[in-house]
Amino acid sequence: MIGSLRGRIGSKTPPQLTIEVGGVGYELEAPMSTFFHLPAVGQDVRLLTHFVVREDAQLLYGFATEDERRLFRNLLKVSGIGPKIALALLSGISVEAFAECVQNEDVAALIRVPGIGRKTAERLLIEMRDRLVPADATPGAVRLPADASPESEAFGALVALGYRPAEATRLLKAAGPGTHSTEELIRRALQSAARE
Repeated sequence: MIGSLRGRIGSKTPPQLTIEVGGVGYELEAPMSTFFHLPAVGQDVRLLTHFVVREDAQLLYGFATEDERRLFRNLLKVSGIGPKIALALLSGISVEAFAECVQNEDVAALIRVPGIGRKTAERLLIEMRDRLVPADATPGAVRLPADASPESEAFGALVALGYRPAEATRLLKAAGPGTHSTEELIRRALQSAARE
């Protein structure tokens, strides 16, 4: 498997680019979020990659950040989402904005991305909800925005403690309404779990 490439940019025509590494030109496709940060043709670059082997092709996708690659890989696990739609999503919305869309169940924001219809957006919201936990809590998860709410931080902590996402959500609801710190929410959720 090819995990990353470091070399000179031979050409770039969105969404495709070529990186020359040791005399070999690797053809990649990358989201626009990565293209915006690429240096000029002839300059050196390092990209994280995802390698896809199909019956009729071998495809390489490049990403500027680990968060982009992680989201791309999680999107591919959603039924009906292939690399083309995953790239379109990453090109039309940032990783942080996508996480907010899922947390807020914002279908309207997702269907503004070209190639994403209402049914696809609804499926994304359902299937990605359980994958949106802090990146250090579960391997392969999507990172939450830096300004995550106490509720989402408490949710991530409960998942890290071994609670299933649906169970963590239920425990946080049982913690009661009101403004609480992350620590207080976790304490109340764990007390609620102990009483069951």
